[in-house]
Amino acid sequence: MAERIRIRIRRLPGNEDIPLPRYMTARSSGMDIHAAVEGETVLPPGEIKAIPSGFAVSIPEGYEAQIRPRSGLAVKSGITLINAPGTVDADFRGEIRILLINLGREPHIVRRGDRIAQMIIQPVCRVKWEEVESLDPTRRGEGGFGHTGS
Repeated sequence: MAERIRIRIRRLPGNEDIPLPRYMTARSSGMDIHAAVEGETVLPPGEIKAIPSGFAVSIPEGYEAQIRPRSGLAVKSGITLINAPGTVDADFRGEIRILLINLGREPHIVRRGDRIAQMIIQPVCRVKWEEVESLDPTRRGEGGFGHTGS
């Protein structure tokens, strides 16, 4: 079984009806996040909106929360995140907002309580740079986009 960590979460006033993030199945990687919009919000094609979640978190040092799109919304309606994955840093204490974009052809209605994204908690490595004159050679070298085939 995966490691379990305790994370403090604060439901923001007026959002008692919005479920906290939760795993929808026993083996889900991400916890679904629900929209805390007032009533309904229309997301026209091509537009971006920051959708409130109704909660704030205290991520432990050494971890981050990644906010990712929901595949069902993406395939059915063209709804995804403009900054996928979004990162919630360990020192952020504000309301988590979901930056949705409508890549579909029709307006999408976000209703209060809709599942709009998923959140995954991940460890974060800290880097100490070691500046060098050259890097170790590899077969690929500087080959970039598409270099290894289609």
